[in-house]
Amino acid sequence: MRAFLSRHPRAAGLAAEVGRFGSVGALAYVVQIASTNLLWGVVGMGPLAGQVLGTLLSIAVAFTGNRFWTFRDRARTGYGRETLLFLAMNGVGMLIQLACQGFSVYVLGLDGPLAQNIAGNVVGVGLGTLFRFFSYRTWVFPRSRPPGTPSDGAAEGAGTHTP
Repeated sequence: MRAFLSRHPRAAGLAAEVGRFGSVGALAYVVQIASTNLLWGVVGMGPLAGQVLGTLLSIAVAFTGNRFWTFRDRARTGYGRETLLFLAMNGVGMLIQLACQGFSVYVLGLDGPLAQNIAGNVVGVGLGTLFRFFSYRTWVFPRSRPPGTPSDGAAEGAGTHTP
């Protein structure tokens, strides 16, 4: 494997990014589960309020970890822009999860606890996570362009003809 990665530096970089992304996601998930249960059990907060607050804490952990560790070598386009896009992409990821669960329940008629967990928490979270990884690296934390690279992606000197 090391020989392959040494011959393919882009694959090595992607593998490292995927590993960091997964680590941040795992930590955010632990924060969400722990804080939600703490808010429910110790603080006595209601189920929905505890879920919302726990999820917001996990989103803050995910944003911080992804911005400053997973995608640390990416262009900085401003906290406001990055935060807004991060939240929007998380919303789309959540819709993907809900669509998987809705398809299982309302189209396939699989509404038992096991089916719901597989559809929502395995398939839905998996597809949502793939979308999040792609969208974070493409839109939220884009690569910076090397100096002199045209902004439209066209090659320098486009439109000129050299015999």
